[in-house]
Amino acid sequence: MTSFDLGQLDKQAHIHFIGIGGISMSGLAQIMLQNGYIVSGSDRSKTHITDKLESMGATIYTGHNEKNVDGCSIVVHTAAVHDDNPEICAAKSAKIPLLTRAEFLGAIMKTYKHAAGIAGTHGKTTTTSMLAHALISSRLDPTISVGGELDIIGGNIRTGSSDYFVTEACEYTNSFLSFFPTVAVITNIDEDHLDFFSGIDEIIDSFKKYAELTAGKGCVIAAGGDENVKKAFADSTLDVKYYGIGKEFEYHAENLTYKAGFPSFEVWHNDDLMCRLSLRVPGEHNVLNALAVIAVCDVWNTDISLAKIGIEEFSGAHRRFEKKGEFGGAVIIDDYAHHPTEIRATLRSAAEFDYNKLWCIFQPHTYSRTKALWNEFCESFDNVDELIIAPIYAARELPDGVTDSEKLAEDIKKRGIKVRYADSFDKIEQILKNEIRENDLVFTMGAGNIVDIADNLCK
Repeated sequence: MTSFDLGQLDKQAHIHFIGIGGISMSGLAQIMLQNGYIVSGSDRSKTHITDKLESMGATIYTGHNEKNVDGCSIVVHTAAVHDDNPEICAAKSAKIPLLTRAEFLGAIMKTYKHAAGIAGTHGKTTTTSMLAHALISSRLDPTISVGGELDIIGGNIRTGSSDYFVTEACEYTNSFLSFFPTVAVITNIDEDHLDFFSGIDEIIDSFKKYAELTAGKGCVIAAGGDENVKKAFADSTLDVKYYGIGKEFEYHAENLTYKAGFPSFEVWHNDDLMCRLSLRVPGEHNVLNALAVIAVCDVWNTDISLAKIGIEEFSGAHRRFEKKGEFGGAVIIDDYAHHPTEIRATLRSAAEFDYNKLWCIFQPHTYSRTKALWNEFCESFDNVDELIIAPIYAARELPDGVTDSEKLAEDIKKRGIKVRYADSFDKIEQILKNEIRENDLVFTMGAGNIVDIADNLCK
């Protein structure tokens, strides 16, 4: 864990971010800008995110150059930046302190009296976003860092002036172990990021270490119905507050009903009825997310009647079951789901809606995840009427020469699913334009750029 303290920096300090266009890095840059620091950053290309930072006063460089770090007080970089990056090399040569994004976020987190880190293999962005709505509605003026864009805060960051801080806490490369939470939320623990972790046992151990960061100063709020969560805390002496659907959990839902796909339910704290919630986001997984949010609010002594208003106003973060529009009378929805558990949860939610035919356009994300969870992916689309598989989105990886979407489509077809592989977005768009009909429900799904298809159809 980093020993860096923001108190070491004076207000004239110059902070440089390598990879500043990323959703998390840009958020940290915004916090520093709004606190009066000099900020610069570099990335491969300019985007609407870097344009916003530039309008706020940041200096943005396209490409990486050793001169970009001249005069800097500190350099922050993502885990994806390698040691041979010219700005990394120049910072080392000039003895400028280097921090990872997670270490710098941890240093920011340490300055807040109340700091919640939302962790879990799935549901981090939605739960963080829902909590943002609840806390803003409760007038707590929180600082929020979310891994997606949220309309209520005009992007992915909100800088408040109170002692309340909320951030997503990602387990990949154990980055969340650099954080300083007083409340550690764990929405679930599942097998993922197997290019870093050796398997589920190591993943469980990582989440357990994350939870232990609250020892002596806070609590853990965890999904009690998750088997791997149970394993993580089987012999724990931490203050763990469980939530779930069932009276056996401290925070739980009762009398759950659905109307047009959206859940309504009572929220109980042990034997005390707290409120009744009617959500504007679908699915049982969002019932659980809302319970986690209520638990955080309760731990922080928030006015639940005000938090309820914010939760019920929340209609989703961008790319989370987001209705993009319509094409030919068909409804087009985009979703970030890229893990089998997420895919199944999203498609279960879709089953609550009235439609003619359910389409899914899936873009696998990374070769390592696709290979490691191959069988699980094959079993994730059983209730889809029409499935189209796009080429794998490589992200940080190079092709392994073995794993590809066409083979995945062939194996899914063996389950009796109507599936086809298309090697380009243009071909997929043409198929959809020719074949989708009024009252069809069409999902573009994945963590890459598959959303471009939804956007193009809805133009």
